[in-house]
Amino acid sequence: MFEYIKGKIAEVTPTTAIVECNGMGYNINISLNTYSEIQRKQEVKLYIYEAIREDAFILYGFSTKQERELFLLLISVPGIGGNTARMILSALTPSELCNVISSGNDKLLKTVKGIGLKTAQRIIVDLKDKIESPNLSDETTGGFTGKFPNNEVYEEAVSALTMLGFAPAPSQKVINALLKEEPEAEVEHIIKLALQRLR
Repeated sequence: MFEYIKGKIAEVTPTTAIVECNGMGYNINISLNTYSEIQRKQEVKLYIYEAIREDAFILYGFSTKQERELFLLLISVPGIGGNTARMILSALTPSELCNVISSGNDKLLKTVKGIGLKTAQRIIVDLKDKIESPNLSDETTGGFTGKFPNNEVYEEAVSALTMLGFAPAPSQKVINALLKEEPEAEVEHIIKLALQRLR
């Protein structure tokens, strides 16, 4: 089992990172939180979870152990798979998710695509006792200095939403609207807002 992969970033998008290590390129699924942490780095260390199925071998990578622990807790809930857990960790920061679960805020949790009220309540019931005084810092607010041209933000955001399971047409419509409202916004901020609007 992999604990982590450390190497050069060959390519990174809001949903995947290709990390080169010892001459091999690993295609790793990441959350928006992890993307925010690694997007401007040349080298990275990602903590890994391996999902081994009959038809696929999938790697999920996280910039912190805390985010991976939350991912593992989420997929322990019946009905929550790797992609849904990644969607939740893209819509909410680790600290926000902990606050949502500890406070029982099922209304906020069910705004995530694919999470209905019953599933949101199940996540809260199953995980509330497992999240005790989390030392999880909010790693995705502010601190971004680079600016993307509008068209690059648009393309990356639509591509990320498509890979997360949203249809291209509504994704394009929402991204367009958001960029009109916030033309200077970073791509991860636009995706976060889009995840709240798309259902």
